[in-house]
Amino acid sequence: MIHSFRGLAMTLMPTLLVILLSVSVPVYSEPRAELREIDWLELMPAEDLALLENMPELEHEGDGPPLLPDEIMTGRVVPEMGDVEGRIPGFVVPLKTTKDMRILEFFLVPYYGACIHVPPPPPNQLIHVKYKKGFKVEALYDPVWVQGTLVIDRTETELGTSSYSMEADAVEPYEE
Repeated sequence: MIHSFRGLAMTLMPTLLVILLSVSVPVYSEPRAELREIDWLELMPAEDLALLENMPELEHEGDGPPLLPDEIMTGRVVPEMGDVEGRIPGFVVPLKTTKDMRILEFFLVPYYGACIHVPPPPPNQLIHVKYKKGFKVEALYDPVWVQGTLVIDRTETELGTSSYSMEADAVEPYEE
């Protein structure tokens, strides 16, 4: 009887292993490569891209930063980018932090220093992000990946205006 049980167990082992693996794989599934990688230029309508490509050199007058032309600051969006799930790289401009400096709410911007040292990018180049878990960055010049669902939603603050928002599922250091 023991011999036949071992034989049965050895016969069923590969099948059991396949079943266990097929049940276990989804727990660790969805490798990063399968997530859509959102490109910043996808957030700009064609007319804004054309304006940006043909923009004259910015003139700087007075103490304030140079300003972008009004026609590029309208906040026009790409409707197809609403409700897109994916990840996008960028830099953090904190809007809300905890006492221990965990960032809970921020603008994600395509280049370092946006909204701080230079005029803010056009609204369709800012994403207002909320991340309930919060996270810390070593320095604001360290880029991050933000993962979640992109939503068309206008947010206005003293630092800038965004045309898109995201409730982040994850915020991680940028690594290619």
